[in-house]
Amino acid sequence: MIRTHNLTKSYGPVTAVADLDLDVREGDIYGFLGANGSGKTTTVRMLLGLVLATSGEIEVLGRPMPSQARRVLPEVGALVEGPGSYDHLSGRSNLKTLDSAGPGRIGRGRSKRIDEVLDRVGLDPSDKRPVRTYSLGMRQRLGLASALLRTPRLLILDEPTNGLDPQGIREIRDLLVELNSHGTTIFLSSHLLAEIEQMCTRIGVLDRGRLVLQDQLTTLLSPTGRVIVHTPQTDWAVEVLGDIVESTEAGRIVVRADDPAVVNRALVSAGLQVTELGPLRISLEDVVLRASEDAA
Repeated sequence: MIRTHNLTKSYGPVTAVADLDLDVREGDIYGFLGANGSGKTTTVRMLLGLVLATSGEIEVLGRPMPSQARRVLPEVGALVEGPGSYDHLSGRSNLKTLDSAGPGRIGRGRSKRIDEVLDRVGLDPSDKRPVRTYSLGMRQRLGLASALLRTPRLLILDEPTNGLDPQGIREIRDLLVELNSHGTTIFLSSHLLAEIEQMCTRIGVLDRGRLVLQDQLTTLLSPTGRVIVHTPQTDWAVEVLGDIVESTEAGRIVVRADDPAVVNRALVSAGLQVTELGPLRISLEDVVLRASEDAA
């Protein structure tokens, strides 16, 4: 759905994106991660033909960009930074204006489609207030409605939950997962690691313009082969477990083992008190920080 090769964007002596090789596959919810200023938004704008690359290649939906933009973009929904709108019009009128312009416009059923997408993103289709009265979160919802209007094969979203409260973030997350389950591929640029970890199937990590990691999320968060044990009898537990102990601190032990039940059985059989025990899992935050540190 998206492929880039050696994609580079420079602004004079400053390189914003360098030698980027993205691989977004059909059916992915792809999380594009990186700190502010890492080049995420510049990359998104290049994918959509809003910014021209200095060098390298871009394919979206199997076609080169930006040369094939007129054929590609009608099948792509996008939300980049702050969504634009006519502030004196209602949200519904903004969508009507957008849908009646450009290639791929379909007049039949427009009113129904607009009502449906407004409802899906949590906006009232009957609300006639001008967009200038909208909160930041409502503007984000309207921008997402614009991206969904023509039932795109691919969604490219840059910080789509910006300005939303926790309930709103959850609603948008559920909506994106639902869209993906019905065949929409999603490319999601975000700095909210918790959201990415809950919904994405594949991630890429950008650090100072360079892609330092790209893999399936399940692979990156696979079991570590370690078990963490909490017990007030740390010294005794170390004696019982012996060579499989990897590290200790007051009340906490990390051991090399694949099955927590085996570790628990050994400790309980020896008469120890175990207050907590389970597999040691690596977080997405740990993965991202480690990738960035290794690339430094």
